[in-house]
Amino acid sequence: MSQPSETTENTAETQAADLKSATPPSPTEALEAALKEEKNKYLYLYAEFDNYKKRAVKERSDLMKFGWENIARDILGVVDNLDRAIEFMPPSVDTNFKAGIEMTASQFRTTLEKQGVAVISSDGVVFNPELHEAMGQEPSDAPSGTITKTLVKGYTLNGRLLRPAKVVLSAGKLA
Repeated sequence: MSQPSETTENTAETQAADLKSATPPSPTEALEAALKEEKNKYLYLYAEFDNYKKRAVKERSDLMKFGWENIARDILGVVDNLDRAIEFMPPSVDTNFKAGIEMTASQFRTTLEKQGVAVISSDGVVFNPELHEAMGQEPSDAPSGTITKTLVKGYTLNGRLLRPAKVVLSAGKLA
């Protein structure tokens, strides 16, 4: 007969627990819960806004550093053409004319350097696929994979690749 009394006790405990959970919280507890919820919302929004400010500062900084990337790429084409003109200029051309073109090309290069454009060094270094574009191979005394010739100079803008250098690689010595 002890079993029915245990069942009765368990039922009474369960009913008491149900009554306890069913009773509404006191006004103080309700206000504390609401305050805690609002505080959590505030902290979340504060963190979101802080992240937004950091993101906006980074975007603005990147825009200042890299915003003129397309213009720089276009100017590099002009500099390349001036360099080609100087390289293939016949000896019979007036020296003052040639000096003027050289000064113009130099001024372009100086302006680009002031704005963060740097030439990628290529000749004699090991090929780096992140900075160089292989255009061919040729036999040479240099170890295989070493750059022997630069066809078109490569450039970076504040550390970011602007244009890869187009290069010819060493295939090693001929057997």
